[in-house]
Amino acid sequence: MKTTPINRRTMLRGMGATTIGLPFLEEMVSAAQPDEGDIPVRAFNVFFGLGIPKPLQSEGFDGVLEPLKPLREKLLIMREVDQVRCDESGINAHFDGASGAFTATAPNGEAKSGGASLEQVIRRGAHPGGMPSGMVPTLVGGTYFRRSRISRYVHSYNPDGTVAATMQERPRDLFERVFGTISVDDRDPDARKARLRRSLLDSVIDEYQYYTGKNSPLGSASKTRITEHLERIREYEQRAYSFERGKGGPERPPRSQVLHGGSADPGGQGIDITLEELTTEWRLMADLYALAIETDRVRFGSLTFLAAGERIRLTGNYHYDGRKIFTFDDARQQNATGDKGCSHEWWHKFNENRKNEALRAHAHMKMREVAYFLQRLGETKEANNRSILENSLFTLSTESGDGRHNNVKRELSGVFHAITSANGRFKTGEILDVGAEGLDVYNTMIQAMGAPGRLGPGNREGQIVDQIRA
Repeated sequence: MKTTPINRRTMLRGMGATTIGLPFLEEMVSAAQPDEGDIPVRAFNVFFGLGIPKPLQSEGFDGVLEPLKPLREKLLIMREVDQVRCDESGINAHFDGASGAFTATAPNGEAKSGGASLEQVIRRGAHPGGMPSGMVPTLVGGTYFRRSRISRYVHSYNPDGTVAATMQERPRDLFERVFGTISVDDRDPDARKARLRRSLLDSVIDEYQYYTGKNSPLGSASKTRITEHLERIREYEQRAYSFERGKGGPERPPRSQVLHGGSADPGGQGIDITLEELTTEWRLMADLYALAIETDRVRFGSLTFLAAGERIRLTGNYHYDGRKIFTFDDARQQNATGDKGCSHEWWHKFNENRKNEALRAHAHMKMREVAYFLQRLGETKEANNRSILENSLFTLSTESGDGRHNNVKRELSGVFHAITSANGRFKTGEILDVGAEGLDVYNTMIQAMGAPGRLGPGNREGQIVDQIRA
């Protein structure tokens, strides 16, 4: 059947702010050989709190990095990347590493970075005149809890150091930020109930019927893809709205309401949370963020799984690949209450001559959840037959190489990093001892992405880290 090519940026547009992106369809390629120009430039920062001590990184996929093993051919894991001291008073290792992640520059106070994050430099290089119409310019989201200084949890910054976008920490807020809203008066209880029965997809029903009907320019396979795609959006929408009301959606244990805002960080003393509560919330956020990328609603931003210096008291049995890894019970195992009973204390107690069982389990779990997000983006193929994960630049990093406050060099040397290939620009399938400063690594990445800007002071003589380039 002969079909008519349609534009890569085709959307379903409904009333008000509703705009639904379409998945990649074969009709979006106008020739037998796909044009590399059909693959957009994308860059995202993925942050996880507390870090991976250097001795554990050296174990490769036999240790806490095991959950990344299924993705090993799609990642370049970089060891021996040193960060800068960002806390000028030298008293907060968490603030140091989190502020340097993706910027490699000291911040300007507690509410601003010292300059742009690397994905924002790439964004301006790829779109000097601004993003295409209908897109979210930058999407910042995460499941993080710990607050105080903003760079603990926000990892996307403009050149002037201001945050590139408002943090979306609730699934409903992230969904609305990406896909728009339906206008009803939420002050009216009946209107709220009606909203739960109604989907924002209802507002694009006419266009949906056109693209799946007999006059559609699409073939049968693409019609099926659109139907499945919109059903998935409806599923995530229902999950996002039901999650916050504590009813409907997937089953979850009693008292599953997850805290947000100031109540999620009560005086820095930490909160009690189960593993199921934590991962249920995170995976919904990860699903929604991945869907935003798949529908081409967003190409730049950051996602955070647990903030720097995280203060949670985690409980629950942790399983991976059909086996039990550990039973989390932070407060009891620390024999402490408040902040001293939180998981971050395992990092401060790290000793390379001991087993560090609790720390290992926490770090392993973080890698499992980061891998969950990345694997979602490895499922969708694009015009060049590579996945979105392979075609995009995802930069994974964290806050420290060790976590002990008594040695500045140890805290900020060897900070874990991993990147994807960005459509063949970078090596993958390796674990590489880079032996370079984070600033030079980031500027090499920016250069390889074809962006004209750079990070750091203008009078600093940089070093290109060619070993990471394909």
